Amino acid sequence: MTEPAGLVALDCVRCQVPVPAEPDEIAWICQNCGQGLLLDETTGLKAITVQATAAQGQVQAWKPFWVSYGRVRISRRESFGRDAPPDPRWGQPVRFVVPAYATSVEAAVALGVGFLERPPALQPGEARPLTGATILPGQVAPLARFVVLSIEAAREDKLEAIEFTVELEPPELWCLPSGAP
Repeated sequence: MTEPAGLVALDCVRCQVPVPAEPDEIAWICQNCGQGLLLDETTGLKAITVQATAAQGQVQAWKPFWVSYGRVRISRRESFGRDAPPDPRWGQPVRFVVPAYATSVEAAVALGVGFLERPPALQPGEARPLTGATILPGQVAPLARFVVLSIEAAREDKLEAIEFTVELEPPELWCLPSGAP
């Protein structure tokens, strides 16, 4: 007979102080020692680096975002009438920034497109509280694919079919002002 699932206390991997975790959260910053922590599905709690962008002006709220550099390789792109080449930005590595907090796919993609079109200045700044991180790093790749599809579909040549890959570096967790982009 299997035992029912139970709660497991989360203690910081550096200082062993309990981490106050809310339901569905997957990442925190230890309030005692400042260590970034990620609840990995296979290895449990592990140390990560959490960055916060330098504040410009008075920012009231911060939200967690996954940031990953990647390369988009489009192998086929067809449109109605006359085919157009892929967006020129895919010719070089790009930085994807997607929410690490719960939101609709539509809102996450809109933010991802906005951050790709107007990249935030990721200058490390003072550590910020990390709350509401509920999206695992494994979800960055599907969201990045949706961002590429949204950009290509929004072009004027009426996209009919597209085949592409997105190769991403491991994502980093950043705290950004909630009003961005």
